[in-house]
Amino acid sequence: MAKEAILYEKRPNDKVLCTACARYCEIGKGQIGLCGIRGNENGKLDLYVYGKVIAGHVDPIEKKPVIHYNPGSKIFSIATTGCNWLCKYCQNSDISQRRKVEGVDMTPEEVANTAVEYGAQGIAYTYNQPSIFIEFARDCGIAARKRGLFNIFVSNGYDTPEVVKMMDEFLDCITVDFKGSAEPDFTRKFIGVPDPQPIFDTILEIRDKTKIHTEITDLIVPQVGDNLEHARKLAKFVYDELGPETVIHFLRFHPDYKMMEYPSTPVKTLEKHYEIAKSEGLKYVYLGNVPGHPWEHTYCAGCNEIVVKRFGFDIQEWHLDKNNKCKFCGNQIPITGQLAKGYKQERFQFVV
Repeated sequence: MAKEAILYEKRPNDKVLCTACARYCEIGKGQIGLCGIRGNENGKLDLYVYGKVIAGHVDPIEKKPVIHYNPGSKIFSIATTGCNWLCKYCQNSDISQRRKVEGVDMTPEEVANTAVEYGAQGIAYTYNQPSIFIEFARDCGIAARKRGLFNIFVSNGYDTPEVVKMMDEFLDCITVDFKGSAEPDFTRKFIGVPDPQPIFDTILEIRDKTKIHTEITDLIVPQVGDNLEHARKLAKFVYDELGPETVIHFLRFHPDYKMMEYPSTPVKTLEKHYEIAKSEGLKYVYLGNVPGHPWEHTYCAGCNEIVVKRFGFDIQEWHLDKNNKCKFCGNQIPITGQLAKGYKQERFQFVV
């Protein structure tokens, strides 16, 4: 159902300025923003997908990817249609690029109750950019916290200070997904974003104004989004602004949507990005979408022993004490929360 949005400003001549993402769409009466789900109805901005869940699945927290926050948890992951990015490689293009309001009707309370019913410890707002439906996400998040659940955004980070302020009302964790190390030519040609700077600004806003656990991902796209110089710039930014213990994941690209002619990212390319991040001083660097690679594991920064052994999204071995200290040398590993009791159980389930 449609509901009046909160993040917008009224402008002359019945126009509205949407402040839910860094595009700042000025929307005329009867028109819709680029995301396809926020539109001007008689001089006010409506969120058309409030209470419309197009996808809902239970899956591992590690799939987000988030691995230093409540590891082993089951997550109820939800999405609406629409997105503020136009990624030519999007693996969720059937959802994110759909410009039609569709989905199952669910109130925020029903979303939270469904998460509890399926044994999830938290809710993730993912598959499309959650800030574009943040008013619905906020209400779900508040309902979730009342049920003892935590909340995660899987975000492109192309947000605004207004979004971050609202995030702080309910959000516990965010993974900010860079693409091609935010190299400007790549973001312009393959994402439809003229300037990636708002992503960096959002990360600093989250750092300065909230206590939200933050992890960074970077999708490495072969040939067009694998620039090592920009990978180093990103790693240096993370080290300088967020600190050496901040998690960064380098993710393998798989051909999809409008980029089927591109190959999957060579593992050696991912390994070069890993080595660059480590050389810049980052202690917890991971490779994603390469099950079985030794750099999926968590290595203690003190003794270099494997303290969390993984295969894909599964945790196979856990060598941390109750305080998340290394059992081999006692070094503190920067993991928030405890290993979920059901981490060895099946954590995938279709819901919506």
